[in-house]
Amino acid sequence: MRAHLAILLLPVLLTTSRLAGGSPPPDPVSCALDGTSDCTVTNTYGSFPDRTICRAANATFPTTEAELVAAVAAAAAARRKVKVATSHSHSFPKLACPGGRDGTIISTARLNRTVVVDVSRRLLTVESGMLLRDLVKVAADAGLALPHSPYWYGLTVGGMLATGAHGSSLWGKGSAVHEYAVGIRIVTPAPASQGFAVVRELNAGDPDLDAVKVSLGVLGVISQVTFELQPQFKRSVTFVTRDDKDMPAQLAVWGGLHEFGDVAWLPWQGKAIYREDNRVATSTPGNGLNNYLGFWSQPTQGLLTARAAEERLEENDTDIARCLAAQQAPAMFELHAYGFTNDDAFFTGYPVVGFQHRIQASGTCIDGHDDALLSACMWDPRVSGPFFYQSGFSVAMAKVPAFAADMQRLRDLDPQAFCGVDAKLGVLMRYVKASSAYLGKAEDSLDFDVTYYRSYSGGGAPRAHADVYDELEQMALGKYGALPHWGKNRNFAFDGAIAKYPKAAEFRKVKDRYDPEGIFSSEWSDQVLGIKGSPNVVGAGCAIEGLCVCSDDSHCAPEQGYLCRPGKVYTKARVCRFERTRLVDEL
Repeated sequence: MRAHLAILLLPVLLTTSRLAGGSPPPDPVSCALDGTSDCTVTNTYGSFPDRTICRAANATFPTTEAELVAAVAAAAAARRKVKVATSHSHSFPKLACPGGRDGTIISTARLNRTVVVDVSRRLLTVESGMLLRDLVKVAADAGLALPHSPYWYGLTVGGMLATGAHGSSLWGKGSAVHEYAVGIRIVTPAPASQGFAVVRELNAGDPDLDAVKVSLGVLGVISQVTFELQPQFKRSVTFVTRDDKDMPAQLAVWGGLHEFGDVAWLPWQGKAIYREDNRVATSTPGNGLNNYLGFWSQPTQGLLTARAAEERLEENDTDIARCLAAQQAPAMFELHAYGFTNDDAFFTGYPVVGFQHRIQASGTCIDGHDDALLSACMWDPRVSGPFFYQSGFSVAMAKVPAFAADMQRLRDLDPQAFCGVDAKLGVLMRYVKASSAYLGKAEDSLDFDVTYYRSYSGGGAPRAHADVYDELEQMALGKYGALPHWGKNRNFAFDGAIAKYPKAAEFRKVKDRYDPEGIFSSEWSDQVLGIKGSPNVVGAGCAIEGLCVCSDDSHCAPEQGYLCRPGKVYTKARVCRFERTRLVDEL
């Protein structure tokens, strides 16, 4: 889940105080009356990139490793495809979809316990379904800290490892959670002579660990993870908003200046929000808390109102109105210090100093009790409130200044085209260190997260200025060789991406050993890993949904004036651009 999530026009946040927590999100796995058969699985947003419904013959919810082994064995014996689902399923792509109606879903929602805490060795072993929220609390209770994590604490341990989830840092081992995993127990298929399933135990120094700690879920089901932690520490956080003129140069050095630093770019406003975030002594006064505004529970009526307003702006295609509205969320978030407080209740000024487990992540909208959906997380699919695309990609640090300058050039051609980005609190940029993981980052990189409007329309409706967002992403992936985030992005971003990973062949060798029958593989994972087929879905309107890069006008929406055209800065890009005169001529 992207850290800086906001929605266009937040009337709720503008007028009401914090809610303690509303109805938690629904389970992504839903089955028929018996609770285990004729199932569907989705993500937390209620829709995969291609909007298809993912079905499975059955689902299991193991509570112990023995039950997990039995579930894998049963599926392997029957040669059923298997995919793992987590308690909230925050991955945008179809990681949890086994494909077809005959597969099995294994949910790790009930594998969420602490196995052992070894304070003297600073080791913590937990089950793979434990939420980040609970992991950091268990560590803190033992006087320990997970050094880095994503900013949303509704992710599970297994989910974070499967997708390479991270925070922001180039220091030490870097910001990816998997860099702190020193032991993993994983259940994989096996021959009948071994009971159809085995538990493999991997420890530091085992070369297979570099395959398993970022695996996309295609190697088996992770049962337990052992993390190497650090003594508890405090952080000091200050947000500084500046003009973006020197942003390309600043991005090159900011990660070296601040251990947990990140940057958010508001392109239309020409501003950059720099996070000065560093480790400080535990004796430093302060008991600050990160309770990020975008992760508060909100009254559902307010979410519906906000979405309706956003849709009206899209339909009216009025840049002035859209841009005026886009100023509101960033201004309000800045006024309220993004939800940071100095003492659990009030923000009294920067810096905000607090213990690591209180600063590193938040997500209070999942903490409440069911209130009949009077309030919910902003993205809860039952509400039909905010609905959006999420694109994430990492550019090697050596190329960051040039890419940032190109982003600014694209912005300067039509600043109002970027108002939709400002409305979602801009492009969030986080630092990620090079990893030994076969599917991790090969170089020190800067990750760019872009969140923008998505239509509820079943076939996908064109977005205002869709061409600039698509050109930005194609420029990153094509011109600058960016790597797509495994847990985000639409289909086209993964086309050919595996060729950018120098150790992809080693990963596939481990996959062939662990799961030679491809029990944990799917059509989607085979496409993404370059084994068979392409993730592109080519057809009428496919580029509107990001299922392809257009090569023909029919891939856009020519009947609405959206035609396939070259990019304006990156001319090799092919994007769906609105041309009013052509539409008038055709009409």
